[in-house]
Amino acid sequence: MKEFELKYGCNPNQKPAGIYMADGGELPIEILSGRPGYINFLDAFNSWQLVKELKEATGMVSATSFKHVSPTSAAVGRALPERLKKAAFVDDIEGLDDSPQASAYARARGTDRMSSFGDWIALSDEVDETTAKIIKREVSDGIIAPAYSPKALEILRGKRNGNYNIVKIDPDYVPAPTERKQVFGVTFEQGRNDVKINAEMLKNVVTKKDIPDNAKLDLIVSLITLKYTQSNSVCFAEDGQAIGVGAGQQSRIHCTRLAAEKADLWHLRQTDKVLGLEFNDSVGRPEKNNIIDLYLSADADEVLAEGEWQKYFKTRPEPFTAEEKKEYLSRVKGVSLGSDAFFPFGDNVERAARSGVSYIAEPGGSVRDDIVIETADKLGIAMCFTGVRLFHH
Repeated sequence: MKEFELKYGCNPNQKPAGIYMADGGELPIEILSGRPGYINFLDAFNSWQLVKELKEATGMVSATSFKHVSPTSAAVGRALPERLKKAAFVDDIEGLDDSPQASAYARARGTDRMSSFGDWIALSDEVDETTAKIIKREVSDGIIAPAYSPKALEILRGKRNGNYNIVKIDPDYVPAPTERKQVFGVTFEQGRNDVKINAEMLKNVVTKKDIPDNAKLDLIVSLITLKYTQSNSVCFAEDGQAIGVGAGQQSRIHCTRLAAEKADLWHLRQTDKVLGLEFNDSVGRPEKNNIIDLYLSADADEVLAEGEWQKYFKTRPEPFTAEEKKEYLSRVKGVSLGSDAFFPFGDNVERAARSGVSYIAEPGGSVRDDIVIETADKLGIAMCFTGVRLFHH
């Protein structure tokens, strides 16, 4: 297939639309089901690069959940603890512990379920039956992977009345070293961002505390996630997965705050109060996400007030007070943070510390680097300067 005609571009009024190889060659994909759109393919090609690179850097099966050209999360195929299984709504999936593919996607999808609703999925390895069973019951736009088992393909082809978007990519495809795009009729050209992110990038530790080996995987996950996230961006990571992505903000402190808030919610979703919520049988999976989000917010009365809680719960939950949430989060430690560009002020480090960050990787190069380092030392945080900016637009 040398070209593929799209229904329309970013919006229905943007026609004609299509994808093709500029050199007239074959596209590196097969469409096994559905008819992916313009934004679908933007998500597909960006997400594939992320999981391919994460697999190469870690040697572990990798998955990501994308929305609007940025990852909601990315993860490697580590087995999930029981609390995380329940928080990610996969505690009933048989064979989950035996499938690195399913574990990686369950982590990625379960990190920020509000943002992952209607996601595009990428997997570094062959999609197996267990992974397909998870995907089948989630609201999702499509998936890209290098291969699918016969049973997985059968399951996925039955999704959305047979119209679920399934794309197979050639894992050996290597794009040209120069990439181009047009904006307002003007062609932009640049070399592809082929910088390799690995443990070597984490050696320039600038703080009194060093970065232990167990934190390096999380920093690598964070930095590779950022490489394919719309800038400005900050990413929190823990236990082999991105747990909070703050993308596309004009101010770096807003990136940090957004990522921290998402990471806090990820931790709070695993508390006894949330895991013990007794939902009415009529409440569906997507609705549970919205209800939990409100329950953990300052607007909890929307689901706890008399006359409201009966719509959602079998028994009225006890409120999760601000003091209780603050106390719980104060005990969180060992979180890693990556930033796609330098921190200009120490306030980013201070905000990160309140969400349990113990390790930071950022490029360095600010005129206030000394203040940022001093702040990290004061808070007992280990930080390295990678020397590499990871803007993505």
